[in-house]
Amino acid sequence: MAVKISKTNAARQLENQGIAHTLHQVAVDENDLSGVTLAHQLGVEPHMVFKTLVARGDKTGVLMACIPANDELNLKALAAASGNKHVEMVPLKDVRPLTGYMRGGCSPLGGRKDYPVYVDASALEHQNIYVSAGLRGVQILLNPEDLLRAVNGSLVEIARHSGA
Repeated sequence: MAVKISKTNAARQLENQGIAHTLHQVAVDENDLSGVTLAHQLGVEPHMVFKTLVARGDKTGVLMACIPANDELNLKALAAASGNKHVEMVPLKDVRPLTGYMRGGCSPLGGRKDYPVYVDASALEHQNIYVSAGLRGVQILLNPEDLLRAVNGSLVEIARHSGA
């Protein structure tokens, strides 16, 4: 029995841009919002699920970084790629007011504002990747080059790969 997934702003943005994508929904455990758990629920490797992190640069302000679920963000690399001296993670309490999204459902697409988006270069190792559709447990599967085009993103080396 297929469950109807409601369209999100992220999905609408892709539709408006004519970008092929599919929506996928999994059950959400409020106590475990990790991208690795999400990947297991989707039945894919964690490096195919890209989590969206919100950071702030000392020169450019708010920006978003998309990295594989099982990796850590390299803040120095993100700073260098974004033209900042240093970058720090935005406090969790500020993510929703800035983006319109809550933790575990932050998407690089369809947000409150169009912040610069930096996608880890490992995305191009995959034909398709998952990113949040803007709701916890709802993911968008799309080609990484289409994601970059949709958000006018930059492809950079910003993840510390876990090796897992």
